[in-house]
Amino acid sequence: MALPATIHTFTVNLADVDRGVYEEVSLRVARHPSETEAYMMTRLLAYLLEYEEGIAFSEGISSTEEPAVIVRDLTGRITTWIEVGAPDAARLHYGSKLADRTTVYTHRDPAKVMAPWAGKKIHDSAAITLHSFDPGFIDDAVRALDRRNTATLSVTERQLYLELNGTHLSSAVHDHTLSV
Repeated sequence: MALPATIHTFTVNLADVDRGVYEEVSLRVARHPSETEAYMMTRLLAYLLEYEEGIAFSEGISSTEEPAVIVRDLTGRITTWIEVGAPDAARLHYGSKLADRTTVYTHRDPAKVMAPWAGKKIHDSAAITLHSFDPGFIDDAVRALDRRNTATLSVTERQLYLELNGTHLSSAVHDHTLSV
């Protein structure tokens, strides 16, 4: 019998000064048994950093047709394809052709994430951005995780200030362009 997903709840006060987004966001995030907490935390941050009308988590790891986070307009058309972790070049190519914008958030070493993409065909690769965080930031955030979480995320000049269950953390968001 397969293990069930672990549900984490988050109440987040989001203040993204860079984009002018100020919201209180309540989320239930299902973590698949094969998904690491670091991946889930990165998925949550991707959702919050890209927060806009129409954003949603996909079906998760089992979904091969959608990224980890997706934004659709009112007609259902995909406007933003948001991958998490280290997607392969074929997924980026597919997502870039399908959506107006494609981006990746990773908790891994960005150089190692991008290395397998070198020389591969990726549609409009120059428009895809890989976002990473300071070393140790995601690991520190994972240590502060509970099943029920309260957080404040402030973003100013691409600097994150995260308060998660009483633990205060900060990191820059590093943007890497693909040179494929």
